[in-house]
Amino acid sequence: MMQHARAVVSREIGKPVVVETVSVDPPQRGEVMIKLAACGVCHSDLSATNGTIPFPLPVVLGHEGAGSIVAVGEGVSGFALGDHVVSSFVSMCGKCRYCQTGRPQLCDQAAKAGYSLPDGSTRFKDAAGNPLNVFSGCGVMAEYATLHIDNVVKIDAAMPLDKAALIGCGVMTGVGAAVNTARVEPGSVCVVFGCGGVGLNAIQGCVIAGARSIVAVDTADAKLEMARQFGATHTLNPKAEENLVKSLKKLTEGGADYAFECVGLGEIAAQAYGCLRKGGTAVVVGVAGPKDSTTIRTSSLTFEEKTLKGSYFGSARPQQDFPSLIGLYRGGQLKLDQLITRTYSIEEAPQAFADLAEGRNARGVILF
Repeated sequence: MMQHARAVVSREIGKPVVVETVSVDPPQRGEVMIKLAACGVCHSDLSATNGTIPFPLPVVLGHEGAGSIVAVGEGVSGFALGDHVVSSFVSMCGKCRYCQTGRPQLCDQAAKAGYSLPDGSTRFKDAAGNPLNVFSGCGVMAEYATLHIDNVVKIDAAMPLDKAALIGCGVMTGVGAAVNTARVEPGSVCVVFGCGGVGLNAIQGCVIAGARSIVAVDTADAKLEMARQFGATHTLNPKAEENLVKSLKKLTEGGADYAFECVGLGEIAAQAYGCLRKGGTAVVVGVAGPKDSTTIRTSSLTFEEKTLKGSYFGSARPQQDFPSLIGLYRGGQLKLDQLITRTYSIEEAPQAFADLAEGRNARGVILF
């Protein structure tokens, strides 16, 4: 049956989000309805509100959610009422070339589900009956949401849902960049640019992979202190450095083996590449604006065999990686509790976005 729900909606670029009562249609074939327990407030959601990531408005925000299934559509197998699930903001069909070759984060279907379900429809309507787009096929910053099963991962019911929500984007993106994309080797030297939610998890990924030295770079001293709590062995504030790349080369005794850009700026991607030693790898994780660009010295690719590559969603294989991350959390190797700086009610969503924009939180989480 249809549900009425409070949801966080972006209606105008550059304007604060609004909290509205919407209707959520029941699941159709291959879909489930979720009653949300928690949703992380991610920088990508903020990017949709300010135009950095172009989304057709109005859009129900949220892609980092966790909850339980309350309705199951036709043809659904592997999911049942009451199952605990986490949203995956990349729709993964399991059949295309990328899914079949172990790179489901690049699934062709995802492009068709950027702001709707894979068939182009949406299950959200506003009070006037107008359809609402949904962020990355999810729209889980709402009390209820109907998702296609290709955007849903079942998890162990014993996992706290407020912590599980973070796995759906920030944790997977950061840890995965180090473990899956870069494949950081034990004993390596790593540099992480940007110590927000994703950067802190990139640091955790480097720790999990066995890096011996991890340098955190950020302009906020409070974030650098947090970076140390998550495993950084050294910190640098660019404001205190005359030449950041030169300082990093000195600190790392010749350059990093791996560097991670977790901000979303071409200039910083160039710095990540520049601080590498010969044979090093720089991974761009942050989402830059559509007109942003990066300039590097092309000959260094040849003579120094350095690599510049991207990481989308931490090169995730959610059906395998989400349970693995939960196992690391339970084993005390992955910090999730410490990531949550503040929780909010859904009515406090505008404040949660303002806090995110001001860099006050490692992660803010809306609880339903």
